[in-house]
Amino acid sequence: MRADRNWTAYGDRLTRVIDHIHAHLDDEIDLDRLAEVACLSPHHWHRIYHAVHGETIAQTVKRLRLHRAAGLLANSSLPVATVAERSGYPNLQSFTRIFGAAYGMPPAQYRRQGAHTHFVRSITEVTAMYDVTITTVQPLEAVSVSHTGSYMAIGQAFDRLYGWLGMRHLIGPRMRMLAVYFDDPSAVPEAKLRSKACIVLGRAVTVEPPVELTEIAGGTYAVLRHKGPYATMKAAYQWLYGDWLLTSGREPADAPCFEDYLNNPRDTAPAELMTDIYLPLKGAP
Repeated sequence: MRADRNWTAYGDRLTRVIDHIHAHLDDEIDLDRLAEVACLSPHHWHRIYHAVHGETIAQTVKRLRLHRAAGLLANSSLPVATVAERSGYPNLQSFTRIFGAAYGMPPAQYRRQGAHTHFVRSITEVTAMYDVTITTVQPLEAVSVSHTGSYMAIGQAFDRLYGWLGMRHLIGPRMRMLAVYFDDPSAVPEAKLRSKACIVLGRAVTVEPPVELTEIAGGTYAVLRHKGPYATMKAAYQWLYGDWLLTSGREPADAPCFEDYLNNPRDTAPAELMTDIYLPLKGAP
């Protein structure tokens, strides 16, 4: 019981840090202020964070800011200079250099030629490039943290979940990282979008809020493998629903989509991220 209390105490403190970072991503990150948020010694709290989350605060902030910037470049018409300013970079030159190092091309080129542009080509071209497979999925039980708001911000729920798992030494090489998305972002206001960050452990665990157990429905699914930054997923969904589904002869089942993340954004370059998008289908056509 004492170990459980210690896990909870540290987990609650690091969760406050994660929440503070996400809420103040536009601000300069002050390590002493984060120590206050965590209610931990400024000499030691960052070592605890690094040990639990597998990356430093600076790496977390950089990853989150670039992730948001990629989303703005792919899904908005904001000038690149405005995206750089919103991402916390003092000038366009430094943003261009850092973004290019992470995403393999400068931001203006990424807007024109990034992975999201592949899905706006003709259906013949895209079908040749992106195969959709039909597969049967067994029901899955996952530990999860619920998220309400922009799907691009579900990383906050994953950070909370990873912190909870890390404090309990439950992070392992065989676990699967999934996300369930319940609403259509074109029909539901962004602030009300519902999703869940999920980890399939393959073993039974006891959970407590904010972590819960979630069952992912089994059945027949269409699976589209997407390679590239998560910011480009919107275009992939539009193609999957607007082109593939309408010409497939299949109907969607009454269950939400989910995504299966095949590698980890903490140690994988954005251009190399692999994601399987699972669209539930009714039985055989």
